[in-house]
Amino acid sequence: MARYDCLSCGACCQNTPENQSEGFAQYIEVDPAAPLWRRPDLVRKLVVRDDEGAAHLRLHPDGRCVALRGRIGARVRCEIYRERPMPCRSVEAGSDLCQRYRRSRGLRV
Repeated sequence: MARYDCLSCGACCQNTPENQSEGFAQYIEVDPAAPLWRRPDLVRKLVVRDDEGAAHLRLHPDGRCVALRGRIGARVRCEIYRERPMPCRSVEAGSDLCQRYRRSRGLRV
């Protein structure tokens, strides 16, 4: 089995091409229990609301989360790792979901 290292990936931190082609500009919903809500400074910087009022992590125009630093597929880090919302916590290195995100970014699985 291949070894997966989140610090050299970041594929799950970018809106998928399928979502983008369908016009979904929002990606990671910020759940009400997310530790991020305890950090108003980060909320102001990183959270946006959609037309229905649901909170999402802000994305760069290229579709990647603004909290992600580095280059996808090379070296990355999450600036809000300890405060990240549940959808971010649900992706496990090497899981089917991880591999799907890697394929969507053209990374080896």
